[in-house]
Amino acid sequence: MEVKTRYEIEFPINSSPQLLYQYISTPSGLSEWFADNVNSRGEFFTFIWNDSEEKARLASKKSGEKVKFKWVDANNKDSEYFFELHILVDEITKDVSLMVIDFAVDDELSEAKLLWENQISDLKHVIGSV
Repeated sequence: MEVKTRYEIEFPINSSPQLLYQYISTPSGLSEWFADNVNSRGEFFTFIWNDSEEKARLASKKSGEKVKFKWVDANNKDSEYFFELHILVDEITKDVSLMVIDFAVDDELSEAKLLWENQISDLKHVIGSV
């Protein structure tokens, strides 16, 4: 298995943290911008894109602030990789941004970041933050 590198990207988003949290923490919210379809059964979420399907476990969440999904294998065992979506609010300006923490193989890092940029662009369109 290839080793992946952790990376973080921050996206300014013109939205309330409460509204944004609905889009990053619920299957219906995530399926509007992150994947073609998202199903959940208990703590397990299935992300569906075209013909591929990935399963993750909701490892942690803090209402209105962040969610962390750990990718799991066919036996629902956690892998070492995860992605985390963290809502940041500037204390002074009250500007809201979304911090994405994810992993990618080194030679796919720029493609992975571009994919997030596209997905966050979709998210901004869905919530009217364009």
